[in-house]
Amino acid sequence: MSDTGQKLALSVDEAARRADTCRDKIYGAINTGKLRARKNGRRTLILASDLEAFLNDLPMLAPKSSM
Repeated sequence: MSDTGQKLALSVDEAARRADTCRDKIYGAINTGKLRARKNGRRTLILASDLEAFLNDLPMLAPKSSM
């Protein structure tokens, strides 16, 4: 854990829970190169900073105009 108590690396399941999405979306982002991941033996790990960068790069939702 880092000095702030947050994990530095997340499993795919943990990353999906933290991003409030499903494992398939995380694996899809990894496979397309949009989300960086690392291997430690058989485990796929995602750095918390890489998950945050991925989420920050998602397109902004345009506000709906009110009529």
